[in-house]
Amino acid sequence: MQYKYQWKVAATRAEVRKNAAAQAIAEELGILPPTAQLLANRGCATPEEARSFLAKEEEQLHDPFLMKDMDKAVDRIVQAVEEGEKIVIYGDYDVDGVTSVTCLCLYLESRGAQVSYYIPCRAGEGYGVSDAAVRKLADDGCGLVVTVDTGVTAVEEAKTARALGMGFVVTDHHECHDVLPAADAVVNPRRPDCSYPFKELAGVGVVFKLLCALESVFSPGDSMAACVRRIAREYGDLVAIGTVADVMPVRDENRLIVSYGLSLIENTERPGLIELIEATHAESKFPARRKMTASYIGYTIAPRINAAGRIRDASLAVELLLAKDCEEAEPLAKHLCDINRERQTEENKIMDEAYAKIAAGHDFARDPVIVLDAEKWHHGIIGIVASRITEKYGVPSILVSFEGSPDGLNPDDLGKGSGRSVKGFNLVEALGECAPLLEKYGGHELAAGLTIKRENLPAFREKLNACAREKLRPADLVPELEAECELEAGDLTLEQATELYALEPYGVSNPVPVFVLRDVLIEDVSMVGGGRHTKLTLSAGAGPVTAMCFRRTAQEIDLYPGDRADVMFTLDINEYQNQKNLQLIVKDVRLPEDAMRREVRERAVYEEFRHGRSIRSLAEEREVVPTREDFAAVYALLKRELSLEHDAFTVRGLLYMTSKSGAHLGYTKLKVILLTFRELGLFGVDRLTEDTELFAFRTAVVKKKVDLMSAGVYRKLKRDFGQETQS
Repeated sequence: MQYKYQWKVAATRAEVRKNAAAQAIAEELGILPPTAQLLANRGCATPEEARSFLAKEEEQLHDPFLMKDMDKAVDRIVQAVEEGEKIVIYGDYDVDGVTSVTCLCLYLESRGAQVSYYIPCRAGEGYGVSDAAVRKLADDGCGLVVTVDTGVTAVEEAKTARALGMGFVVTDHHECHDVLPAADAVVNPRRPDCSYPFKELAGVGVVFKLLCALESVFSPGDSMAACVRRIAREYGDLVAIGTVADVMPVRDENRLIVSYGLSLIENTERPGLIELIEATHAESKFPARRKMTASYIGYTIAPRINAAGRIRDASLAVELLLAKDCEEAEPLAKHLCDINRERQTEENKIMDEAYAKIAAGHDFARDPVIVLDAEKWHHGIIGIVASRITEKYGVPSILVSFEGSPDGLNPDDLGKGSGRSVKGFNLVEALGECAPLLEKYGGHELAAGLTIKRENLPAFREKLNACAREKLRPADLVPELEAECELEAGDLTLEQATELYALEPYGVSNPVPVFVLRDVLIEDVSMVGGGRHTKLTLSAGAGPVTAMCFRRTAQEIDLYPGDRADVMFTLDINEYQNQKNLQLIVKDVRLPEDAMRREVRERAVYEEFRHGRSIRSLAEEREVVPTREDFAAVYALLKRELSLEHDAFTVRGLLYMTSKSGAHLGYTKLKVILLTFRELGLFGVDRLTEDTELFAFRTAVVKKKVDLMSAGVYRKLKRDFGQETQS
């Protein structure tokens, strides 16, 4: 028995109290000690530095023309606008792509351009620019294609565009391959030859810089600062949404962009956002929130925009954001919410199938990367499920979906895959080493997509895992969770949760603060969301505190009322019916170290017994040898639960239930009872999992009275304590 995750806590509560810098920050700024510690963790050594961080005084926006090819892109687009060419914005189908398309379309429309957009269908066309789409646009009279959030690998497609007489401008932020497209301009801060000082803009962030550059050319009498302010006021909300959704580091320019964008969204006048926010609150029956946060964008707004491109058509989301009034936007917003619910259902289905495949056949000792495939898994969902798998097992994962054909499975069938990785394993570089086996690939260090022929999948699985075995250390495969500092029960207040808003916007490089609370009493455990989620009620602070464990069942948590636990969590404010309540969003919950050591010792005693060794010197008889009353209590419990069609229990769960009935058993006692029942045929007992010791039980038909001493396992234990003749 061991902890699933390694916990890395930056500061204990005692260290927080002793931190002179944090104390000075707290006193000077009039904030709570944990908040001051968070500022110290972010490099603030003095109250002045902390004040500057909160005011965002160190960040600055860079000149867009520092970006390679920006001048060429602007010249070509201005030419197209002035000459009345038909411009098509070619975007990706995720939130970053949708917001990028919307921003550039709205801006060019405002400049009188003849502009439209094209977003490929995820299922039919897949990721990126396609040759067929370029030819279709040329047939439709397009004079200039401008890609957003895609295109940096469209080498052949750029050649096609040039051959057909179309202009081709690329704006992107993804990793570049060795050869860039021969386009009129390739604007990407990640270009090796681009000296732009900040490389981690989202696709919509690159579009934002393009708009600032265009505005300076269209308004030659204005300063660049004035142009930037206008563009930020008009499009900052969309840029913030795309940046947060694409999980870009919230530092440097991104911190200013997201912070300003959140303030715009909070008082938005954009019809599409007004109606989408209204629809999400109506759906959840929560009142409108006045405080807009990056977490709210990431977990509420972005998934609904993303759902359109995942399982329908991303143009639905673009049309919502382009809507001129609320009457036009309202049905689109409601439709996106419907699509998101459909996405959630499909996600749960694929997730259950993927977990079953892993349990049935993945060899974790040999293969550090999980590669799964299936027929007709939804292409738009497999990336989300890959994220869940990597989060659950702490290893890289790739899911591939094949469509098959009416004539059956064919070696040439193409499968589309989506993968997620862990720190220490650059997924897109690893795919590069497997490139001869792939038709197409691209992405980032921790997330990537690919296309592969069915016949190449076994070789790809082997090659990718060989690469991972070479590059991943054993420590990389032990999931690690990080927390900023420990809190005490008295720190769990609405004031503390509210004060954390001052550190917004959160994201990569400025993460949502994670805390640890030690040795807290669990008052209640209940299932929510059809059993997929668990709510804990903790005895902490001024009264009971709710702690939500999302995507973890009660059996997976395996803790019960009366247990004490260590909890790693983020602080949240739940607003319902005009009431604000503090709640914890749990990242992990586990036994305190002393309780874990006791359970490890108890299991060690049983393991000694199981391997045929005497345990008489390790434990007292009353601790490990069950009495007839103990057998009767467990027998009655199992009979009752099976009659209610409850047939799966962990050892800790059974110990909790028997204690409620007055029978206080230890680990070895209970395991001996279960083994005895199975040996005597009283119950069928099957082990379901190794990590939580989950067992499934079946009632057996017993026609005569059984003698407990006829069970070898029980007789062996009694003999060890000199009681073989007793029954």
